[in-house]
Amino acid sequence: MRARIVGASFAVVKRLLLGGVAVLAGAALLVPLGGGAASEMVSRQVTTPLGEFSSEPPKKPLSLVFLHHSVGGRLLADAGEKQALGNEIWKSHPNGGGLRSLLEKNNYQVHEASYGSALGDKTDRADFLPKFRDHLDELLATELNDKKIATGRNQIVLWKECFPNNFLDDEKALEDAKLEMRALLPIFAQHPDVLFVHLTTPPLAARTEKEPAWKYLARALLGKPQPGPRLEKSGPLARRLNDWVVGEWLKDYPQKNVAVFDLYNLLTDGKSNFLAYPTGDGSDSHPSRAGNQRAAAELVPFLNRAVRRAGLSES
Repeated sequence: MRARIVGASFAVVKRLLLGGVAVLAGAALLVPLGGGAASEMVSRQVTTPLGEFSSEPPKKPLSLVFLHHSVGGRLLADAGEKQALGNEIWKSHPNGGGLRSLLEKNNYQVHEASYGSALGDKTDRADFLPKFRDHLDELLATELNDKKIATGRNQIVLWKECFPNNFLDDEKALEDAKLEMRALLPIFAQHPDVLFVHLTTPPLAARTEKEPAWKYLARALLGKPQPGPRLEKSGPLARRLNDWVVGEWLKDYPQKNVAVFDLYNLLTDGKSNFLAYPTGDGSDSHPSRAGNQRAAAELVPFLNRAVRRAGLSES
């Protein structure tokens, strides 16, 4: 019965398109979805006290590993033509932020894991609990994807979720995300000699891609949510989650080995719930060169302060 219903739905879509309803999508049969970033923002307060610490480079070399996918890869890359070091690990990229070079100039040895590696392949919010709980020793030994450091280990772990994690459909999704973040803290508390730096989830672009009209109509007939309304609904929820991570997540955490870099708010320019630096036609949530370079320039002094707060560098 279900197959018949689905088949009938697509048959209806076909008849609608052939019968002239495709005019809804214009001559190219494309339906623009999504809208602006008009959602009201929530006030926020940063609770991680880093201002008292120096932003100068640490006195001794420190090793770090960054778990990321495409946004992190471009953030790390130098600006320029595409030169790949691995799957979503770039030496240079047209939208490169130059973070790797800035970190190296500040006395950090930069290691990373991304798509295609055992530890870097999945970076949704729910994936980090098993990574940190079951594979932290492997992570601290990571040089590049599955390659391990010859000697020593990483003293700093940077991680972020991919921007689709900001699609939050309701209050339950928001509360589930908070639970997943809270579950990490007991693990971090067991490793006071490691600094864990969370980059808040990068924001979504304020509009969705155009798509063929048949997809829009098929969703309507099948009762599935449309990307545009879903995006608008997610915006305020993503803002609330980000503000909670920055202002509340560490409120009762007693140690100094966890810090939050507010990538979400930086890339929204603090003016909306959506990305202020989109790419493509404005619907691509991968930040532009300007957004990545701004993030890199602010992340490095933040990290320098965080390592001093954690006791990994002399004052």
